[in-house]
Amino acid sequence: MGDERKERQAMVEVICPVCKHTEIVLIPKEEIPKCPRCGKQMLVKELLTEGKSY
Repeated sequence: MGDERKERQAMVEVICPVCKHTEIVLIPKEEIPKCPRCGKQMLVKELLTEGKSY
């Protein structure tokens, strides 16, 4: 049979700590990007889930 693990993907919003530019990426499929405006490593701002209420 082998190792058949399903990688869970989650959508997260990332934010630049310097200029506050935000993007949405899939984790773990994509790496957390560097900011296209200022080049700083972006940080996870929020894990996006279905059914979110404010």
